[in-house]
Amino acid sequence: MAKKKTSVAKATAQVEVTQPEVTKEVEQEFVEETFVEQKPRRVEKQYKTLEDGWEIKDRIYRLKGNKKPLSRSIRSANIHWFDEEKGYERELKYCQNQRTVFVDEMKGDQRLEHVIFRNGLLIVEKEKTVLQKLLSLYHPDRDVMFYEEKPVVKAANEIDYLEMEIEALNAAKNIDIDMAEAIMRVEIGSKVSEMSSKELRRDLLLYAKRNPSLFLELVNDENVVLRNFGIRATELKIIKLSSDQRTFTWATNDRKLMTVPFDEHPYSALAAWFKTDEGMEVYSNIEKRLNA
Repeated sequence: MAKKKTSVAKATAQVEVTQPEVTKEVEQEFVEETFVEQKPRRVEKQYKTLEDGWEIKDRIYRLKGNKKPLSRSIRSANIHWFDEEKGYERELKYCQNQRTVFVDEMKGDQRLEHVIFRNGLLIVEKEKTVLQKLLSLYHPDRDVMFYEEKPVVKAANEIDYLEMEIEALNAAKNIDIDMAEAIMRVEIGSKVSEMSSKELRRDLLLYAKRNPSLFLELVNDENVVLRNFGIRATELKIIKLSSDQRTFTWATNDRKLMTVPFDEHPYSALAAWFKTDEGMEVYSNIEKRLNA
């Protein structure tokens, strides 16, 4: 009986020792799962709005053209705004004791308030909704003399530009050498013929970074390559352009190829002509000579 009691005691001791270890593992898993579930998420700042949808927030206004005079007043009276719903012009005035800028809605005395930019800047607190609406919606000098600074819109525009820049740089990196030459010829002219391939690639990337919109437009313009083709053929004296820039001929026998329409760029007209049946035959002939 003594031995049985001893065995039972050992078994009980083993259970008591191992049980806390299992509990620690379970607790550790629970802590890890809880930490993952409680990972903070970014929440966009929300502003309260009035019934008409106007957001209640501080607003910043700046004079256009980066002008920063010590002080600059803008009109706060004797100004008008055309109300499309009512069908007539309404007089505007900013008064510190009124809840509207429309004179026909004002009640009682009208204490005129001056609107002054300091160092090219005017910060209007969220409590001054009437002034904000005058500057953001109705004032005739809005976006002419001054503008409202909109960080969200500015950030969105910058993102669009950066994405366009990335797209242009990727296109410039993967473009073939003939297309690169055609695009750079638009930018720097005949000088491109004297450039090495490394110089051409470098200037192409710089051009794509400096003006991504125009670069992508040129990449998608099929006539760019044809114009460059015609210019190369002229530089190598396979064809020639008359001094009045109205006629293309073969350089060897002066046989007329085409007449440039009035008020058209000669090489743009030549590029369009290369797409015609007659022009395609000439294009193939010139291509053979260029590759010879």
